[in-house]
Amino acid sequence: MTSISLPIFGQGSQPAEEDGVELEYLAMPEEMITYRMPQISSDLHTADLAQAKTTFLQLEQNLADYPANSPAIDLITLDQTNRRFVDELLGEGEVSMICGSVQKLRIQESVLAGVWRLQQLNGKQIVSDALDVGIIPHQVAQLAFADASSRIDTDMSALPDGVMNAPPLLAELNAKITKYQPGDEAHIINLSLLPQTEQDLTFLQQRLGMGVVTILSRGYGNCRITATSTRNVWWVQYFNSQDTLILNTLEVSDVPSVACASPEDITDSYQRLQEILKVYL
Repeated sequence: MTSISLPIFGQGSQPAEEDGVELEYLAMPEEMITYRMPQISSDLHTADLAQAKTTFLQLEQNLADYPANSPAIDLITLDQTNRRFVDELLGEGEVSMICGSVQKLRIQESVLAGVWRLQQLNGKQIVSDALDVGIIPHQVAQLAFADASSRIDTDMSALPDGVMNAPPLLAELNAKITKYQPGDEAHIINLSLLPQTEQDLTFLQQRLGMGVVTILSRGYGNCRITATSTRNVWWVQYFNSQDTLILNTLEVSDVPSVACASPEDITDSYQRLQEILKVYL
């Protein structure tokens, strides 16, 4: 029998270069968060969960009524047992946010996409706790740019050494934010594709300023989103699972879409909640 030699492909299959240089591969994200049915502690019994049942039946109705604006569901009055059940059933989804500087609003997406947990903090004390349904809580955009500047300082009379390509980007951003209206398509500047020096990036940060909203989206890798102190301008950075920056962008929008749920997500969450309620309540 004649043997047939098949070609071998992949890393390590080819001979090394004569100069000893090896091709290096950028590490890709290793895992992606997927939905799993919540696991509830065995010591939580249905007979003790009347408050939680009322809460989740209202949440089911709010999901069914979307996109109608339903009132947020107050959780602050739940007793310890019912609060623990709510915590375990909702879990933590992909997106978390911190809004504000003095009194902070902490927002956490649940495992049900489009269902958001909003907690107002006074120091470490939780003073309000609520559930909201939507693409993104409306408080995010309101708080992000409540005190934001409507225009970027474009005085270039004394540029720091090393600043080369930042000034045209500031002019481009000024033109976009002047015309931008809520709901308009996002305008994205990909800094990763532009020749930017370290001084350029520092100059951009200084002129745009730092806002009061920070968002982390943990899907396939991490996306860190920071509001600037310039109206509707966000700094959006994508990292792989090795925490290496792989995409660096500026975005003019209400809220970057990577942080938002979709109408399809909310429909799916409605169906999942029905399945969960059949099991636990």
